Amino acid sequence: MRILIGWHFLYEGVIKLYNPDWTSFGYLASAQGPFKPVFLAISQEPFLVWADNLNWMALMFVGITLTLGVFEKWGAGVGIFLLALYYLAHPPFPWLEQVNVEGSYWFVNKNLIELVACLIVLQHPTAQIFGLGNIWNRNKSLNKSEAQ
Repeated sequence: MRILIGWHFLYEGVIKLYNPDWTSFGYLASAQGPFKPVFLAISQEPFLVWADNLNWMALMFVGITLTLGVFEKWGAGVGIFLLALYYLAHPPFPWLEQVNVEGSYWFVNKNLIELVACLIVLQHPTAQIFGLGNIWNRNKSLNKSEAQ
C-alpha cells in the first residue's frame, strides 16, 4: 500500500513538473465548501505561483519517501496534509455542486480514502521491513558491531 500510494504521488508530481501548462488555478478557483474563500485567495497572484510550486514539490517528496521507504513518516504526514487540502477544496458533500472533480461522491472520495491510507502508513511504517530504511538499519547495526 505504501509503495502504491508513493507511486501515485510521485507520478502526479512529475506530471505537474514537466507540464508547462499545468496550474492549480482551475482547481483552486472552483473550490467549494466552508474554505472556499481561502482557496480563492490562494488562486490569486502572488500566492498561485507558490501554491503550484509547493504542490508539485510536496507531491514528489511524498512519492519519493513512500516509494523508496525512507523518511516515510514525514512523507505520510505531508501526504495527509496535501490530501486534506484537496478534500477541503472540493468536499464531496451532497448539498454542494461537484465542480472540477472526478466522479460523483457522497462524503467519501478518493482523497479521503488515500488520506486514511496515509494515516495507516504513519502509524505502521514498513520501511524497516522493506525499503531503504531497512538497508540503513542493517548498515547501522553492522557498524555498531564492528565498533565493539
